[in-house]
Amino acid sequence: MKFDYLFRNVTVIDGSGGAEYLADVAVLGDRIADIAPGISGEAAHEIDGCGRVLAPGFIDVHTHDDINVIRFPEYLPKISQGITTAIVGNCGISAAGATINSEVPDPMNLLGEAHQFIYPTVEAYAQAVEQARPAINVGTLVGHTALRNNQMDDLFRPATEAEILAMRGQLKQALQQGALGLSTGLAYASAFQSTTEEVMALAEELAAEKGIYTTHLRSEFEPILEALDEAFRIGRHGKVPVVVSHHKCAGAKNWGRTVETLRLFDKVREQQDVSCDCYPYSASSSTLDMKQITDEFEIVITWSEPHPEVAGRSLKQIADDWSMTLHEAGKLLMPAGAIYYNMDEQDVRRVLRYPATMVGSDGLPNDPMPHPRLWGAFPRVLGHYSRDEKLFPLTQAVHKMTGMSAARFQLPERGLVKRGYYADLVLFDPLTVRDVASFSNPKQPAAGIEAVMVNGVMSYGLEQKVIGRAGRFLRRQK
Repeated sequence: MKFDYLFRNVTVIDGSGGAEYLADVAVLGDRIADIAPGISGEAAHEIDGCGRVLAPGFIDVHTHDDINVIRFPEYLPKISQGITTAIVGNCGISAAGATINSEVPDPMNLLGEAHQFIYPTVEAYAQAVEQARPAINVGTLVGHTALRNNQMDDLFRPATEAEILAMRGQLKQALQQGALGLSTGLAYASAFQSTTEEVMALAEELAAEKGIYTTHLRSEFEPILEALDEAFRIGRHGKVPVVVSHHKCAGAKNWGRTVETLRLFDKVREQQDVSCDCYPYSASSSTLDMKQITDEFEIVITWSEPHPEVAGRSLKQIADDWSMTLHEAGKLLMPAGAIYYNMDEQDVRRVLRYPATMVGSDGLPNDPMPHPRLWGAFPRVLGHYSRDEKLFPLTQAVHKMTGMSAARFQLPERGLVKRGYYADLVLFDPLTVRDVASFSNPKQPAAGIEAVMVNGVMSYGLEQKVIGRAGRFLRRQK
């Protein structure tokens, strides 16, 4: 038989969490055609993978790439990490299903400008993705804040019954058009005034369509246990799985409390389907939030509309230069973005190692000086945390990026190196793979990622360039 591609002598880490093994892997069309110790037959392209790992393409479960995968379809920040699928629409903000009439509310402005929100339905977004043919696959959640903005004249109050009913109708349509579920960003001012009951009512639409509920908690600071309890109650009410987004204990007074939060996860998981995602850094990044300004940890400004010249400088330096307090400087910078050095490294490790944790980058692609997680999250887990720090075996690291994620977000026939599955594959050197992106120089491709294949098309290679674009829109499968 003649194959399109034949990877010979590779160490297969198949994404299941099981042991690695040596094999040849053949690809025909967009599928994995055969896996065996020695495959006879010819191939148009044969790759000697001796000493290399062949794994499923990584699935970035937490992204804000909604508009950028269409505007910049080569999408080097993600394909260069070995990512073959991005889940967009997180933290309550989605381009799919959003209608912007005038100003883009915070934090939806992380995704783009008003004229770029041109996808009033999930179907319209899906068609735009298919037309752009990005280098990676894309699946979308529908954002609660996007729904609120569609239906409400004021985001800083609870929704009325009529508004909730209208949101439910839009959510149901979005799910029927293939959205993966509902996301919330309850910590943000534009959603903070929504009641638990408002979100519960929306969650009722998820079960019938087998959707998922993901949430940026109402607080990641001192009230985190109450915020987790609210998330789990919403999941129980809607009878749906819950994913806690970028789980962390933020703020110096909160450091060390992942011992408590993960104990709560353990208890709840006995009765309920709950999990989380995490990025492998002890600094977060978002819009500049006056409530988070403090002198307890460093805050670096990534962008500012009125003062673009300060990008990359610390808020303290700016405030000192302007002879004012941190809060006074913060007000003058708004709207702006920031990196907050607000986590404890031991908390990050504890969450990353937790059995129900998936990996997500949470990168912000429009920041002029982005957090390095945009380019480096996945190779950092493989190199720094698995190989160098021995936080967990490589098989487990890959599972957290592939098989676990595909199962959680119902992406059939993806996430595993398995005969008949889609040929989303990454070939990497386990000895040299590492994140190169840094806080001072964040826009850098990873080292050690040698080949990335998406739907059977070789898409990225050793020259660190995109050489193919075969991404698809992935609809939720019931």
